[in-house]
Amino acid sequence: MASTDKYFVIGIGGTGMRCLEAFTHMCAMGMFDNKEINVLTLDTDFTNGNKQRTENLIKSYNSIKSYGSDGDGSVNNNSFFSAKLNLFQFVTDYDNQDKRTFRKITNLESENTELSDNQLLADLFLGEDVQEFDLSHGYRAQTHLGSYLMYHAFLETAKKLKSGKDIPESERPFASYLRKLTDAKSDAKVFVFGSIFGGTGASSIPVIPKALNDAIKMYSGGANSLDKGAKFGATLLTEYFKFNKPADAQKANKEDAVIADSSFFTLNSQAALQFYQSDPTVQSTYKKMYHIGWPIDIKDFSKDQSDSKTITGGKAQKNPCHITEFMCACAAWDFFNSDTGLEVKTADYLYKSVRYKDNRLDFNFNDFIGDGENGKLFARKFGGFNAFMHLVLTKSEGALDNDGVNSLLTRINESTQAYSSIGTEFTSLLNNYFRSFGYVFDAGVFKPGWMYQIKSTVNGSLVLDDTAYTTVAKELKNLEPGKLFSEKEYHWKDTTLRGDTFDPFIKHLKKEETEPDDEQNVSTSTEKFIAHMYKAIHTSSKI
Repeated sequence: MASTDKYFVIGIGGTGMRCLEAFTHMCAMGMFDNKEINVLTLDTDFTNGNKQRTENLIKSYNSIKSYGSDGDGSVNNNSFFSAKLNLFQFVTDYDNQDKRTFRKITNLESENTELSDNQLLADLFLGEDVQEFDLSHGYRAQTHLGSYLMYHAFLETAKKLKSGKDIPESERPFASYLRKLTDAKSDAKVFVFGSIFGGTGASSIPVIPKALNDAIKMYSGGANSLDKGAKFGATLLTEYFKFNKPADAQKANKEDAVIADSSFFTLNSQAALQFYQSDPTVQSTYKKMYHIGWPIDIKDFSKDQSDSKTITGGKAQKNPCHITEFMCACAAWDFFNSDTGLEVKTADYLYKSVRYKDNRLDFNFNDFIGDGENGKLFARKFGGFNAFMHLVLTKSEGALDNDGVNSLLTRINESTQAYSSIGTEFTSLLNNYFRSFGYVFDAGVFKPGWMYQIKSTVNGSLVLDDTAYTTVAKELKNLEPGKLFSEKEYHWKDTTLRGDTFDPFIKHLKKEETEPDDEQNVSTSTEKFIAHMYKAIHTSSKI
């Protein structure tokens, strides 16, 4: 892989945000060593719950990365939290009353007659209800409208940025993202997360390369454009969840007259796949497109919810995570680590099957980024980070009221003063990150984080032994971080006669051979601590 590659990720809409959430956790696992990645969150809904959750996760990640450094943290190697993430945001300004509907954006309301050319043209392509529904919660499966509006949102923002006048603070990051894309030239690798059965993602994926190119031209006054050598990849994520059909009473409201109906998601997916297969613009602007689907147990996001209305967006849209989103993040890993297949003139469509038998899916470590050495790499990173999580949350009780990271640090400091300067502000940051990744007990009730939400969508095995995902407090108390795999040959090397792996690991942690080395490229005490944990876990493993 060329060392000059520059990496860009774009998460679009609610599903794209959850894919980006999985991507961030993969960065925490150390799957993107030696990479600086520019992340753009793209949505029509500033208050969207999934968007806020993902952006907060990236900010937490960056707080851990940058702690104790003069800047935003550095790129590391062979460590957890090794990638550097630069977060940028783009939100269409549909909360503005003057831009709340299509008719307002296009000034159709100011037309003097219903028979004006503009109105007649709009009526030809868009029904009256589509022209008048509230856009602030997204495009609601109206992809023909969404593609048009998203493309022009990019250009209008670029035009405003070029003028330098009355630029809201929320729109300034987009200029930085455009500059980074321009500077990357042919070394740019851009991966787009989004679904193709809904609204914002399905609307935006087809137009993103052209919209970015034209926005760069607009922003630079025609002096620059997106380099022709820039390479784009994307997920083609088909339906994997559903929700309650909107009631007639809700649809009677003019602003809610158009609401995505999940009963049409299968049809939407089929139509979208036909489009991506034949559209010349998509074919010429994307290099690789990863088709990811879900065959069983379509998750019901309205289950156990008491909402009287179908949630169209806003803070209330904070859906749980799904294994398909994790697979999308793995597709980004494949794209960023690809040397071949990127010089094609038309898009290459990729998919990978997983064992499916007796209505059950079983995932092993060869199913995510490839088998052989790639499979072992995934096993080491995935298993190692889950072991770190259980060392913090389970064995050191970080899932309760205790700061599990600080407890581990105290044990290390018994033999070295290298980390004596690390205070509870940092250990609390890292402890809370593991809570979002793993789990927490709230008033005695188990609350699943990302990893346990992912497992709940898999009715078969998921890399590790099923006991590694127990939610029972008594079983968690007896869980051994060094025995997470079903395969005994992958258990940690050192155990007591009773099978305990925690105390032998603490002893191993204090050995000189587990201390960070130059290859890991760490400098601050917090980076060294994380690299130390990584090295100790991986030298304990037999994988």
